[in-house]
Amino acid sequence: MPTTDLEYAADGAAMVGRLFTPDGSAKGAAVLVAHEGPGLSDHTYTIAGRLADLGYIAFALDYHGGGQAVEMDVARGRIGAWLADPTGIRTRATAALAVLTAQPGVDPARVAGIGYCFGGTTVLELARSGAALAAVVGFHSGLGTARPQDAANIKGKVLTLIGTADPLIPPAQRAAFEAEMSAARVDWQMHLYGGVAHSFTNPEADGSRMPGILYDAAADRRSWGEMLALFAETIG
Repeated sequence: MPTTDLEYAADGAAMVGRLFTPDGSAKGAAVLVAHEGPGLSDHTYTIAGRLADLGYIAFALDYHGGGQAVEMDVARGRIGAWLADPTGIRTRATAALAVLTAQPGVDPARVAGIGYCFGGTTVLELARSGAALAAVVGFHSGLGTARPQDAANIKGKVLTLIGTADPLIPPAQRAAFEAEMSAARVDWQMHLYGGVAHSFTNPEADGSRMPGILYDAAADRRSWGEMLALFAETIG
């Protein structure tokens, strides 16, 4: 399928995302794809390409800058700052969404945001900012926020897909997210995969970086199906 690297500015940084366009089968629906914590990777591009194969216009956003991955200590520092104050990550995600919705053929009423690891947190924060997203999907995504009251701004349906053995998303964080979504009367779902670790969608997650980060083929397949079911309800 056709791909194009797009440069854009956000939060004082130069970003480079990648647009994936269906080959003759696009129907107006579009998906913003947010990468895992270290940055854009083959994993991100594979996901966006699969979406384009299904007819969705997909944009793999860049939230670190330069279209490149960063060292883990750099990523951790930035993520920590954004968790303390989500203003910056919301600004970066909003800029990427504007790039996607400006593309020819995109129907702004049929746009979803999906993300992996901190990318899931990113699209959840974008939704909390009041962005016009019909659906938001977080795969092994951090659920916490410094501004839970902003869940009242969420316009679309929310789906989170979490492994019960994920050391980065403990039961207390899941419970707080449930309370947040329920208080805001969001149409939300959380699917739990028993015994499944963090990064279960990424075949390169082999536990070598730290325990509890491990690919799971069954959870990968099941979570993709859950996402597509939500898309059928929301963006077609």
